[in-house]
Amino acid sequence: MSTLDLTGLTWVSLADQPILETGATVFAFLAATRISRLGGNHPLLNPTLLAIVLISLGLEATHIPYKTYLRGADPIHFMLGPAVVLLAVPLFRQRAVIRASARLIAVGLGVGLPVGVLSAVGIAWVMGARSQTILSLAPKSVTAGIAVGISEQIGGLQTLTIVLVIMTGITGAVLGPLIARLARVDDPRVVGLTMGIASHGIGTARALQINEVAGAFSGLGMGLNGVLTAILLPLIFRLF
Repeated sequence: MSTLDLTGLTWVSLADQPILETGATVFAFLAATRISRLGGNHPLLNPTLLAIVLISLGLEATHIPYKTYLRGADPIHFMLGPAVVLLAVPLFRQRAVIRASARLIAVGLGVGLPVGVLSAVGIAWVMGARSQTILSLAPKSVTAGIAVGISEQIGGLQTLTIVLVIMTGITGAVLGPLIARLARVDDPRVVGLTMGIASHGIGTARALQINEVAGAFSGLGMGLNGVLTAILLPLIFRLF
């Protein structure tokens, strides 16, 4: 089919063009962000969750296979790297506060990292999950790129790990601020650090909506938790 011949144009043929999937992803997120803002940025109206729902409904309606969509959305995946690097901006702006909070950060990581791993693994073990499922759960609180590598090293299922990482991030972004409010925790450093350690990038995006201090501490918690988990979890697995 030539570039001007539209007689054979179908959803299937359009699906072969990356611009469709990339454009659909951008449109879905912009629409989700708009809905979230209209709802007063309510935690339940998380833009990532809404965008996933919109994309899922779109794929179901157009009968485009998920693998086709994923292949076409590669430009979005590529841009995730530069987007993560941009988290250095609030970190730099809040460097004085971060330096003054070294003890808080150390305690947060010392508690959050093992609790995040052991709680998920322990609950799955008590419920009788298979060993491979349990191992797939262990790195759920770190960003997907790191979690997949950890899962591969310790014998987990990479696809299951990705799903669990996304679910963890959305759950933390939705429930994190609500739990902090119920616990009467109003220090943005604590809220941000907790969300970054527990729910990585999606939680960090939500923390940035709170304020820059929360976003900076969330980005720091996400990064440190990811590095430490990548180092410690495979070592502990080999020991036991």
